[in-house]
Amino acid sequence: MTTNTRQFDLWGIPFDGEATLGWPGSRYAPAKVRECARWINMRIQQGKVYCLETDSEMTVGEQLLVDRGDVAVVPSYTLKTFAATRTSVMASIAAGRVPIMIGGDDSLLFPVAQGVHDALPGRIGIIHFDAHLDLMDESDMQGRHSQSSGMRRSLELERIAPTDCIQLCERHFNFPASGKFKHDNDLIHLSAREVLKIGPEETVRRALERVKNADHIFLSFDIDSVDPAYAPGAGAHEPGGITSDQALQMVSMLAPHCAAMAITEVNPTKDVGDMTSTLAAYLAFTFAVYGSQNP
Repeated sequence: MTTNTRQFDLWGIPFDGEATLGWPGSRYAPAKVRECARWINMRIQQGKVYCLETDSEMTVGEQLLVDRGDVAVVPSYTLKTFAATRTSVMASIAAGRVPIMIGGDDSLLFPVAQGVHDALPGRIGIIHFDAHLDLMDESDMQGRHSQSSGMRRSLELERIAPTDCIQLCERHFNFPASGKFKHDNDLIHLSAREVLKIGPEETVRRALERVKNADHIFLSFDIDSVDPAYAPGAGAHEPGGITSDQALQMVSMLAPHCAAMAITEVNPTKDVGDMTSTLAAYLAFTFAVYGSQNP
């Protein structure tokens, strides 16, 4: 039987004001993900949950995943929403808990990274699951803080270096300027095709090897890293992604090593039978259960 070591806070960020490409609607995700998560949380009894994959009980505690409500977003004011997001992340970490942030569009990658950066000392690494690079600097159409720029803005923080980061499941085509930035700054990615080829265990091994010099790791999970066949309720559809099971496997293996998680771009207005919101709920619960255990 494993021993509980960490506990988690769930925050909603109902903001999609920077969904400048694809479909808006991720503002509705926190409420829907909570709804899908309620019956999952009911499976904890006397601080334990039974895991079918390992045929064993896991001790997780009575306060494994506490819902802290929604961040105080201002729909028309991106930077104020970012500041509130950063503050919420820092509050959880200051309380000795691990924040799980449910967006919201993927511009929120940046303020969550900023909260981790400002709350914890040393080098901060990012493991970034996404169909896209999110490395746009600025454009007339999207500005500087859109869902296309979250990783770029995060890499401007003092203690987040490209060499402590890795991007996973990106695929198809992107801006040449983003490719140039990636190569000029030694930022690496494993495409979805490569991840599907090598499998979850090898992907996680390579990811952890890449970020091994970071003192703390932030796991950013854009739901469009999953193939739209498994996650149709996303901000954009990119065929050729990973399966839901592969996503859950990798999150379970990464969770013990991570100081925070964000799940973004779940869009209930495009979902089919709540299957994407349910996957997001399982990703959050899986991160908490496995993250509570010793690595």
